[in-house]
Parts: sequence; C-alpha cells; structure tokens
Amino acid sequence: MKIRKQTYGNKNLVGKNIERLRKEKGIKQKDFIAQIQVMGCDMNPTSYSKLEGQIRSATDKELYVIAKILGVPIEELFDN
Repeated sequence: MKIRKQTYGNKNLVGKNIERLRKEKGIKQKDFIAQIQVMGCDMNPTSYSKLEGQIRSATDKELYVIAKILGVPIEELFDN
C-alpha cells in the first residue's frame, strides 16, 4: 500500500479512519470507489482522495455507504 504524501486536512473527522479501515481490509482505493459508486454515491477518485485526506467534508449518504462497505457501524468511522 502507498504511504500518504500529503498531510491531513481538517475538513472532516473520518478520513483517517476510513483510509485505515480500507487498508486493513486490503481494499485498493480504485476498487473501493467502484463499490461506493455501485451503492449509489456519485464519487470520483479525486473526490474520494480528498475525503480520505480530510480536505473535504463527507455527506451523510457517503458515510452510510462507506460504513456498509467496510462492514462497520457508522460510529466506528469517528473513533480515534
């Protein structure tokens, strides 16, 4: 897995955890984005990368779908 080159932003609380959980499950970013799209969220690679990097806010629908794909309660996305 690639190591993040840029520092995290401060636009959301969940980006780091989403990235960590996705990597723990061995899911490549492009495959994860495809799953998000199949579940009905219009997300492109740049938008997703900004979400993980905490450079943009996440919508409630995005958080719901991401938690479903990762198989975790939505609250776990907010854990420190």
